[in-house]
Amino acid sequence: MLNDLRRDSAHREAAFKGVLSVFVAASTRCFSDRPFDEACRQLEDLEFERLEVWIDESGRHLPLKDVITSPEGFAARCRQVTRLPISSFCLGYEAPQSQFEGLCKTAKAMRISQITMPAAPHGTPFNSEIDRLKGFVKAALLEGVRVSLKTEKGRLTEDLRTAVELCTAVPGLGLTYDPTYSLKTPEKTLDLVLPRVFHVHLRDSTPDRPQVQVGLGEIDYSDLITQLKRFQYNRALSVEWLPELGELDQRPLELRKLRMLLDSLL
Repeated sequence: MLNDLRRDSAHREAAFKGVLSVFVAASTRCFSDRPFDEACRQLEDLEFERLEVWIDESGRHLPLKDVITSPEGFAARCRQVTRLPISSFCLGYEAPQSQFEGLCKTAKAMRISQITMPAAPHGTPFNSEIDRLKGFVKAALLEGVRVSLKTEKGRLTEDLRTAVELCTAVPGLGLTYDPTYSLKTPEKTLDLVLPRVFHVHLRDSTPDRPQVQVGLGEIDYSDLITQLKRFQYNRALSVEWLPELGELDQRPLELRKLRMLLDSLL
């Protein structure tokens, strides 16, 4: 059954090849200190074309129950607050599989094909994480949704080779690549990672600081886009600016600068 689901998903994606192209989006996490509706309006004012919906554990920004209780109701809410299409969901914490299944149903109802979720923290047995992820991927495939693990510090995906091994062990699983935590990664390792990338999160950063002003970091956006295109990447470059690491009065300027930079490279 899983093989049939994977084939169906692959056929749907293949039908769009040559039509889809890389685009710039912004995560509502950029305004995670504000209510979700306000975050959407702010990002629209900053002239982003699409939104990624970030769901946080605290619920202060957007609790998961608001998304999954009524898929139609949440879709209507999004239409009321912004004209921008929603391109993806991002879970900011480890939700139970039952709730994740609800998120997949909402994604299907809203024609959203991408969900990012966190891997288990460091110290989690590899095999138990594989078992957990198989259930999540199966649930996503049933609704025609891709699921990917975010590469981030403190979790199993911090080590990119481990991240690739998880994807190999769980067919259908991909990665949400955040280059912040792998600035010194050898090119041969990136060649293993990039074919697995379903989604990308971007902010400017250095090896010592996960977020700096745009232009002061060490991420080569042009090279990254070139490398992604080598593997026919044709999805989102999602800006994920972290309020807790930045100067809030500079946030609109920083987001606008990064959007304009990425647009110019595309």
